[in-house]
Amino acid sequence: MVGGAVLAHQAFTGISRHHLVSLVEELAGPWQAAVEGRRHGTRGGARKRAAGAGARHQLVFVDRLVATLIHLRHDLPHSVLGLLFGVDRSTVTRAIGEIRALLADRGCTVPDRAGLRLRTLTDVFAYAQAENVELRLDATEIQVRRPQAGRGGRRAFVSGKKKQNTMKATVIADDQGRTLWTDALRPGRMHDATAARNDGIDACFQHFPDVKVLLDDGYLGLRRDHPGRAVTPPRKANKISPPEVHEARRQARHQHSSRRITVEHALSDHKRWKQLARWTHRRDALPATYQAIAGLVSDRTTAA
Repeated sequence: MVGGAVLAHQAFTGISRHHLVSLVEELAGPWQAAVEGRRHGTRGGARKRAAGAGARHQLVFVDRLVATLIHLRHDLPHSVLGLLFGVDRSTVTRAIGEIRALLADRGCTVPDRAGLRLRTLTDVFAYAQAENVELRLDATEIQVRRPQAGRGGRRAFVSGKKKQNTMKATVIADDQGRTLWTDALRPGRMHDATAARNDGIDACFQHFPDVKVLLDDGYLGLRRDHPGRAVTPPRKANKISPPEVHEARRQARHQHSSRRITVEHALSDHKRWKQLARWTHRRDALPATYQAIAGLVSDRTTAA
């Protein structure tokens, strides 16, 4: 076993001690409520002994949170984490599943609004319209394991861009590169604009007419349907155009890219967590993992 003070260091967890303390204060109550809810369902009624009676947890809440953060940051196997904390691998597996779900449900931090968090696309557009924030939206792909042969929907994960089996995450950031929202992920074969439409971005544009979103060339369909609000870079000039037209278009595209680059910085912050470099676990656990990491990165970048 390794000392708890060592394992809670920022080099292992990826977050500061102050951030870790705030997470403990925020999540301890919901975790305890979930534990009591499962016990109530198992008993079929109210508890028959006083609170605190019975067997103790082999892994207390703080250790469960630290083990989950280490797993997200460095992708250490559950068996190795069990060795570090002096418990069985199955205990670590259950702990990570519990804490990861709590982290995923937190959403993203609202800049300069302590206690408020953005969980849905509607929340983001409402915040952007109220605070006059220009949004940046982009998609990123994460390589996943290839589905077994003969399983339905196998081709849906084959990305035409990456030439790999991937899942696609749509992310929204502000002009400072702070993560505001990420979706529940889609199969990698789906087009970027289609993924955004499935998340309900068309309805958000209709209900929040003052919000402007900067996009790349993959979202030309959104620019066509929502001119002036879904902003993509100017199209490249034709080969027969005069040199001054080519230069003007090039400068306009460069300026657009310079304004939109902050969402790329947000995506790079996510990919620094090793689990998002390449996903080697069950695909159904990736959406919660990405949302958990996005929330943690949002806390850090907003507080910076």
